[in-house]
Amino acid sequence: MAETDGEEIEDLPPSAKLVFKVLEYDGPLTQKQIVEESMLSARTVRYALERLEEIGIVDEDIYFADARQSLYRLEEPVAADGNGGVEESPKKDACCAE
Repeated sequence: MAETDGEEIEDLPPSAKLVFKVLEYDGPLTQKQIVEESMLSARTVRYALERLEEIGIVDEDIYFADARQSLYRLEEPVAADGNGGVEESPKKDACCAE
């Protein structure tokens, strides 16, 4: 999984791992939406998001539907070529598969 500054997601508390999985499956969410999806307390979600932001896994953006809230999303992994996104392996055509 992701690693930054020597700390890995495996080293985080279970609540942070759950918040990571909620964001992974349900995409960008507000803190309130994360609370509803994870069934964790608001305080626990705030702490988990703080820990995930510290190690660079989660990014906080403006939520345009309601500027009083923030939108949290997982950071995009950087490809080996440095262009961002995940590298895709070349696919063979179905007709030419060996």
